[in-house]
Amino acid sequence: MVLGRRGRRLGRDSGARLALFRGLVSALIVEERIATTEHKAIETKKVADRVIDLALRNDLHARRQIARLLLDRAVIRRLFATVAPRYQKGRGGYTRISRTGPRRGDAAPMALLELVK
Repeated sequence: MVLGRRGRRLGRDSGARLALFRGLVSALIVEERIATTEHKAIETKKVADRVIDLALRNDLHARRQIARLLLDRAVIRRLFATVAPRYQKGRGGYTRISRTGPRRGDAAPMALLELVK
C-alpha cells in the first residue's frame, strides 16, 4: 500500500480517469444501470453518490459543481428533474453494486452498477 494515494488508478492517468468517470456516471444517470468491471464500479459508485448528494442540495453552487464533472446538459437536467427527487427522504445508499461473474473474453470480474429505486 502506498501512503497518500486515494482510490484506484485503473491503469490511466488522471485525465483519462476523469473522462472515464464522466462517461460512466453520465451513462448511469441516463440508463440507471450499467455493466462494467468490479473495480470501475466501486470507484464510479463513489463519484455517483457524491454527484447525487450535490443534486439533493438543489442550489446554484451545487449545479455548477456538477456541471464541472458532467458536461452534457441533458444529463444534468435529468439528474435534477428525475433522479435527485427520488432520494429526498433518504441519506445515502443511492447506488448498488451486484457482482455478475467473470467476463467471457478475459475473465475480468464484472458487476452491475445501478441506481436504487
